[in-house]
Amino acid sequence: MVEAGVSAAIALVAAMAALTNRVHGRISALDTRVDRIELNAAQTYVNKTEYLESTRRLEDHMIRMEQKLDDFIRQYPARRSS
Repeated sequence: MVEAGVSAAIALVAAMAALTNRVHGRISALDTRVDRIELNAAQTYVNKTEYLESTRRLEDHMIRMEQKLDDFIRQYPARRSS
């Protein structure tokens, strides 16, 4: 009777150890994935000054395009009547 109890206890401890090992493996894999994401974010990070400079250049370009379109529209009736 005692042998059956000892065998059951050993099996229970072994099962708990296997379960703990499996959970630990999943946590380690998740930690590795999060580390990769953090590294990727740090490598592709754009700081605020670079972003503002890029946005300013884009706005300047759009303003030049608007001015060209406005000039074209103002001259269109004159070109058409000629």
